[in-house]
Formats: sequence, C-alpha cells, structure tokens
Amino acid sequence: MFGKTKKIKSSKIDTLIGQGVEIVGDIKFQGGLHLDGTIKGNVITADDAEGSVLVISERGHVEGDVHVAYAIINGEVKGNVYASVKLELSSKAQISGNVEYNLLEMASGAQINGQMFHNVTEKKRLEHKEEKADVSVHHLDDNAAVST
Repeated sequence: MFGKTKKIKSSKIDTLIGQGVEIVGDIKFQGGLHLDGTIKGNVITADDAEGSVLVISERGHVEGDVHVAYAIINGEVKGNVYASVKLELSSKAQISGNVEYNLLEMASGAQINGQMFHNVTEKKRLEHKEEKADVSVHHLDDNAAVST
C-alpha cells in the first residue's frame, strides 16, 4: 500500500561497554556494540560493516564522531553522527553536532543541536546494490527443466 518495506537487519550485541567504564581513544567494531559507559573518541564500524549496530543507552556518552550503519541512541553524543542505513533516536537522546542519515526515526523529546542532512547518495548506493543483487538471480523456466 505504501510501497516496498525494507527489513532492517538486526545484529546481536557482541560488545558491552558497561556503566562506569571510560574509554579514551577511537573504537572500531563489527557486529553489535552496546554502550552504557563513556567513549572519548570516535566510534566507527570496521570495514563498512553493513549489519553493525550501535546502541547508546540512556547512561551512555560519546565525545566524538559516530560512523555506523545502524544507530539506536538514547544517551548523549557530542559530535557528528553518520548513519548510512538507519538512525533511531529515543526520547532521551541528545546530539550536539550534525546528523547525516538515510532513514530516521525520532521520538518525542529527542534533541539535535546541529544540522540534519538526508543522505540521498547513500540511499541511491544502497538501492543500486540491491538492483545488482537482483540481476544476478537466475530463475529456472519449468519448460527448460530436463526430465530423466
């Protein structure tokens, strides 16, 4: 009715940074990262990992840029946020920086103090990638089947 709906891939949480933990330096990860503590540095997915998910809880803080495919934020980010696939901002999310996203879900109460940019080029890249995947699919014709 409203067009094609895309399933968002979910990733299991592989890494937990607990409350009271402070990391100084950049973090590069794959899979899922759940943050309850503080990171003073950039948070980046390793090698353009498409299924990677960053979850920043209400107690989580990042002082640096965030470059991920999927992000679910309910804590604080002091830096720019780049979400190539989807950005989900919960009610207590606070971002002090620019936000670049493909899909955005924002709850009432979430705050962004910066500019928001819809990343159309990333969306086109993702659609082109899906088209390429569809082209390589071969369907068998029932008439072409060999009978034994």
